[in-house]
Amino acid sequence: MNTSVEYLNPSGAGPAQGLYSHAARVTGPLLFVAGQLAIDGTGRIVGEGSFDSQFQQVFRNLGVVLSGLGASYNDVVRFTTYLVRPEDIERFMQLRAALFPKLFQGSDFPPNTLLVVNRLVKEAFWLEVEAVVRGREA
Repeated sequence: MNTSVEYLNPSGAGPAQGLYSHAARVTGPLLFVAGQLAIDGTGRIVGEGSFDSQFQQVFRNLGVVLSGLGASYNDVVRFTTYLVRPEDIERFMQLRAALFPKLFQGSDFPPNTLLVVNRLVKEAFWLEVEAVVRGREA
């Protein structure tokens, strides 16, 4: 079965408030990727006290999971992003603007919901990103 992801911005919808599309259409199986945190391969926290370091590690980890699934960032249908500090929203937007053109082909990006929450599984974590991904037929 042929699978694809198409990012959509329907006519009449207000402009996206960042690097994301309003919707995605996907054919084929879907994979649900758990929220990725700033940990290394041994489970050690990376970048404690550094939002920038944690951001880089979270997206590095997500890339490893995608690769292990036989997928890439171009297969991401949707992100959900959790931040624990509202003061990091602007920096998140800046870092994402620098990183996404390197991760994705083209200038359209998956829908994303950004939430500010009280805390994550450990207080040292400042962000977590989960994804819905199109799978490949075996």
